[in-house]
Amino acid sequence: MVSFARLAWLQLRRQKVRFAVAIAGVAFAVILMFMQIGFQDALFRSAVNVHVRLKGDLFLTHANYNALPFPSAFPRRRLYQALAFPGVASVIPVYTGLVPWKNPETGGLRDIFILGVDPTADAFDSPAVVANARLLRYPDVVLYDAFSRPEFGPVAARFRQGGPVATEARNRTVSVRGLFELGTSFGVDGTIFTSDLNYLRMNPHERPGRVGLGVVRLEPGADPERVQRALRAHLPRDVRIMTRQQFLDHEVAYWAKATPIGFVFTFGVVMGLVVGMIIVYQILFADITDHLREYATLKAMGYTNRYLAGVVVMEAVILGLAGFVPGVAISTRLYALTKSTTMLPMAIDPLRAGQILVLTLLMCWGSGMIAMRKLRAAQPADVF
Repeated sequence: MVSFARLAWLQLRRQKVRFAVAIAGVAFAVILMFMQIGFQDALFRSAVNVHVRLKGDLFLTHANYNALPFPSAFPRRRLYQALAFPGVASVIPVYTGLVPWKNPETGGLRDIFILGVDPTADAFDSPAVVANARLLRYPDVVLYDAFSRPEFGPVAARFRQGGPVATEARNRTVSVRGLFELGTSFGVDGTIFTSDLNYLRMNPHERPGRVGLGVVRLEPGADPERVQRALRAHLPRDVRIMTRQQFLDHEVAYWAKATPIGFVFTFGVVMGLVVGMIIVYQILFADITDHLREYATLKAMGYTNRYLAGVVVMEAVILGLAGFVPGVAISTRLYALTKSTTMLPMAIDPLRAGQILVLTLLMCWGSGMIAMRKLRAAQPADVF
């Protein structure tokens, strides 16, 4: 008895053009799923670019805080009130907002995200920020995210070529005295980092007593959840207290559930599966139809429906594996192109590749199960 795997391979390779078309169709579905999941993953990872770099154990935000790109402020005194609680070692106010940034080349204006932090606080995990912290003590000095969108101007290139770059932020002349690497997100196209005093100089309309974010550091051995419960029980309800993981999860949940973006990307993955299933089903159905007499002959010779079903399923698996390989290769190039163009953190990791491989095989298996209805109906007496 010929193994159903060998028979499946021989049938597929017999029609080389049809086999190539089937591989292309599966590869297209794989690429579509990779891109949709890749964009979604980049969204979630880029959304917490700032969060993961803030050196803190607990974080205070406004009670109605949604996401970092949409600034909301709460009274700074809440941080100093938190200092009175056991286990709290220090607090750091962080000013966040958007300021109109002048492109030094074209003169065009575009809102850029700004972080204002006491340069002596060592609150931001970035070697470049730490190395240039002393420069931020001078008036109107900022650090510029080298991964910002090109619409803000060739600031990074100019700085690397000739040192400080002068431009304007909210009609105030500022000097870019250093670069750091952060990256963009779906809500932030560019970022500048400066001191809290420089932030207030650029935003004279804002009150110093209101901050966008509070970073709380705990004493060694202190339980973050216990301190969090104590703060929640005694601080006014105008602030929200979150642990580091809750802070990250809240940001991701906002983009995944409170905006259409999460649904759109999930729907794109589903559409990729549907497209792939249709293509594989058509190929398998056409193959079964072309070989219906051969299948009937095998039935007459005593081969069971289970054996013939194994042939069809193996054809589906071969198509899935054959289409997955070029799909991964093309997706890798598209990821690199997208990353260089948008500065979004897109990369293929083994876990994601494994997930899409499983989805691809399930897609092909489902198509094979549907196509087998034609095979089960084939009877030797009817065919001959």
